[in-house]
Amino acid sequence: MVKKLLSTFFITLLFSSYIQAQALKGRILDTSGSPIIGAYIIHTTSEHHAHTNESGYFVLPEVTKGDSLQISHVGYETQAYIVDNLSKEVTIRLKESAIELGEVIFSQDVNPVSTLSRIDLKTNPVNTSQDILRKVPGLFIGQHAGGGKAEQIFLRGFDIDHGTDINISVDGMPVNMVSHAHGQGYSDLHFIIPETVERIDFDKGPYNADKGNFATAGYVNFQTKRGLDKSSVSVQGGSFNSIRTVGLFNLVNKVNNNAYIAAEYLSSDGPFESSQNFNRLNLMGRYGVTFDDGSDFSLIASHFTSKWDASGQIPVRAVESGQITNFGALDDTEGGYTSRSNIALNHSKMINDRLFIKNNAYFSKYDFELFSNFTFFLEDSVNGDQIRQREDRALFGLESQLTYSNTFSGGDYALQFGVGLRSDDSRGNELAGTKNRDSVRFVTQRGDITEANYYSYVNFDLFINKWRINPGLRVDYFNFLYQDDLTPEYDPKSLNAAVLSPKLNFIYTANEKVQLFLKSGIGFHSNDTRVVLERPNNESILPRGFGVDVGGNFKLMPRLIVNTALWYLRLEQEFVYVGDAGIVEPSGKTGRRGVDLGLRWQASNWLYFDGDFTYSYARSLEDPEGNNFIPLAPRITTTGGLSLEKDGFAGALRARYLQDRPANEDNSVIAEGYTVVDLNASYTFNAITVGFFIENLLDTDWKETQFDTESRIRLADGSLEPSPVSEIHFTPGTPFNFRGFVKFTF
Repeated sequence: MVKKLLSTFFITLLFSSYIQAQALKGRILDTSGSPIIGAYIIHTTSEHHAHTNESGYFVLPEVTKGDSLQISHVGYETQAYIVDNLSKEVTIRLKESAIELGEVIFSQDVNPVSTLSRIDLKTNPVNTSQDILRKVPGLFIGQHAGGGKAEQIFLRGFDIDHGTDINISVDGMPVNMVSHAHGQGYSDLHFIIPETVERIDFDKGPYNADKGNFATAGYVNFQTKRGLDKSSVSVQGGSFNSIRTVGLFNLVNKVNNNAYIAAEYLSSDGPFESSQNFNRLNLMGRYGVTFDDGSDFSLIASHFTSKWDASGQIPVRAVESGQITNFGALDDTEGGYTSRSNIALNHSKMINDRLFIKNNAYFSKYDFELFSNFTFFLEDSVNGDQIRQREDRALFGLESQLTYSNTFSGGDYALQFGVGLRSDDSRGNELAGTKNRDSVRFVTQRGDITEANYYSYVNFDLFINKWRINPGLRVDYFNFLYQDDLTPEYDPKSLNAAVLSPKLNFIYTANEKVQLFLKSGIGFHSNDTRVVLERPNNESILPRGFGVDVGGNFKLMPRLIVNTALWYLRLEQEFVYVGDAGIVEPSGKTGRRGVDLGLRWQASNWLYFDGDFTYSYARSLEDPEGNNFIPLAPRITTTGGLSLEKDGFAGALRARYLQDRPANEDNSVIAEGYTVVDLNASYTFNAITVGFFIENLLDTDWKETQFDTESRIRLADGSLEPSPVSEIHFTPGTPFNFRGFVKFTF
């Protein structure tokens, strides 16, 4: 009898242990089907917890049937969940709620920057692709070609041109174009429809092993929405004959199945005396499905086309003499055309309690043609100096990432391994001299570029008490190939090169209100294939960037969050694009250091304040003191604003300030700074939202982009200047302009 009781006892004990050892697996999504990253799942009895990863997956150990859980995330309603089935993955959807900064907590395995970026996106929604980039604290942009050309980017003491030192991607698909006809790293983000953006993931510095080429000053990855909970149509109209229409149409929104399409059309004459004749069309479709085995697939397809005229960059002397106004032109035949068609496939799966895999593949077909005139009659006193840059590109890539982690089960380490490739095939990459956009005078460059990048990386996260130690290593291998079409024979030139990029980061989470970090790493930016092959022994092939950040995130009050960082970044080679020569010139070693400061404060349930301040000190390391300024490197930038949302009313007042900065190496020419204030407001009743946007509320006279350029112009009487003049050439910033809109949701 005793033996039977003991046997029963041990069997019961073993069975009980087995039940207790089970883990609950699942996904946390919002009502549109998009994954919620960093959602907090807590066992209400034992208080052990888990967080969702970037695909919304979680594993919570030591769960039995009937246990009570609590799921929460800032910006969503907290939800209770009773465990009723441990044999299959669960899907839990959270409803959106008002932002509550008091709910933000710092933890070892959740990046607070991602949380705050989502808050910024919700409290200050964007309605242009330009505004999306401005969501990165400290990042400034400038447009200088009629709205169709990629923006000029400024970040951390860099004039990044169009993308030489920032890695930009959308749903894992790269935006930067290597060996582009208009400049290395050229990043045209206009193919994204702002209303489809769900999340902006970013970091500053070369500290992430999964980010490769161009990720020196930082990276930005935009994630589009998995699905829509409602459909909507909006129409905007206003100053300069501007019209914008957007439609987002929900096709399917089920627990394991989502599909929607989106469309955008934009046209505008612009503020210039010569109409920009600008128009842009964006089409996008996305389909996602989750199978019973946990495999998650999404297919994204999009097409973008844009066409415009431009008045170009004008010299200050032409305006001061009265020859033209701020919005006039010396050559109004500038402009261009571009298009991009994309298809991307993303797959992820939670294989077991410790193993997670993510794969993505993409293909883009891209066309580009741009007409510019930087120097007017400096080189050709008869026909002028207009140039044409164009290319026809096919871009293909894929990546597979495997994460082995016992942090899914409350453990203390995670290992991530990734491998991938990117291949660019640019045909007819050309620089030619033209006149009035209809006649070719000469061809400086024309050829076919093939560039392949094979890479692998490994990340390791070790959690020791309150510490997270993150070493990483990345290796990139490049194959450069160029066939010059201007040579009589077929004689392609090729070169191979590799670069190793180690990283080491420390994050100390003292408690839920204080988190400190020390980040260090090496990144790189590649040079144009044509320049690489011309200088095969030069260190400018894959120059590296060495960076370090030290700072922290602090919750000083329940609704006040401050983040700050001191940083340093040194480049082995700075790149300067020389447009009329069609080359990217290495300009020597450079060093930058500075401070970033950000603040997020929720004054009440309906009033929200944000502010970001950056200071950067940028210098050439190989030039003498006083002649070592880096042209157009920003020094002080500040952005901030007030946002409110209450009883159907929403609005925001925002300002941005860019300080004066050097325009040449000895600081004798200054690019003027500016302060611009914007205002927007809307009111929603039932399914209708009406509102307005005002850009440049104070009607500030400002120069959006500026360059110290030598040029020679034709005067008002038809004669040529007797000699060239070097001075500021600029594109004027948009004056006060108003756009009203109405939106229907159904």
